[in-house]
Amino acid sequence: MTILDEREGSRETAVNPKLERRARRRDAWRGFFHAAPAFLYLTLFFTLPLIIVFVFSFASRGRTGRPLLEAWNIDSWTRLFEPLVRTIAVRSFWLAVLNTALCLLVGYPFAYWIATRRKQATRNILLVAVLIPFWSNFLVRTYAWRMLLDSDGYITQFGEMTGLWGRLLFTVPAVFLGLLYGYLPFMVLPLYAAIERLDWSLVEAGRDLYASGAAAFRRITLPLSRPGIIAGSILVFIPSLGAYVTPDILGGAKTTLLGNYIVTQFGAARNWPFGSSISGAILIVMLAVTVFYFRSGGRTL
Repeated sequence: MTILDEREGSRETAVNPKLERRARRRDAWRGFFHAAPAFLYLTLFFTLPLIIVFVFSFASRGRTGRPLLEAWNIDSWTRLFEPLVRTIAVRSFWLAVLNTALCLLVGYPFAYWIATRRKQATRNILLVAVLIPFWSNFLVRTYAWRMLLDSDGYITQFGEMTGLWGRLLFTVPAVFLGLLYGYLPFMVLPLYAAIERLDWSLVEAGRDLYASGAAAFRRITLPLSRPGIIAGSILVFIPSLGAYVTPDILGGAKTTLLGNYIVTQFGAARNWPFGSSISGAILIVMLAVTVFYFRSGGRTL
């Protein structure tokens, strides 16, 4: 051991534990004050509204529609099992699952194609093309689809001319088409981030061991891109489950989903406790999906 090493070792042993604790405490307080504005913002605009929703879900509905907080009960939660609510919930759930599956089916090849482009300039252009829909308001884009699917729209006229379909507006396919268009970029971007970070030497090693292209994709590429698949699926499934704008504009009264039904309870029906209970149930489902995301290795993305 050299003299320099002995001096460094003596310095380490001479460090005062009290000074270390003070330094750690000072760093902790500094981090707290840096994060305090974010915590305050999240508390005021996210946590408190969620607490209010859950509190109102246990209230009673007065004769005039006013929620009565002094008469607590679980009647609004028991109404979640009514046939009408079950029908709307099942329709919303399966439509969200179907939209997530189709977004994955369409988005994965497209994200893979972008990530495997050799030139970075080409990748950037394709990514900008994915982000172009975000340059306009979601409501405006949905109304544009309404014009295309209406009786005098180009899509409906083409379907009637070829005999493949009739008027699509105010139908389930119209709602599904709007959801697919609206949330497809939320699937493509996480998939691109996961695929672009892959270690392609592993794929080359698999091919050197006489694995076919399909086998290398199934055994190497697909498992390594799993974080992007999970993240994209959650980003599509959660807003699809509680969608309101797309079903309201493209589906009308014939295609009622959970988002539309909640708005009806808070508006025309003036039944805030029941609307709060439905909102709370959706939040619980979304929380469970988010926990599944983190438990399934989503942090690695």
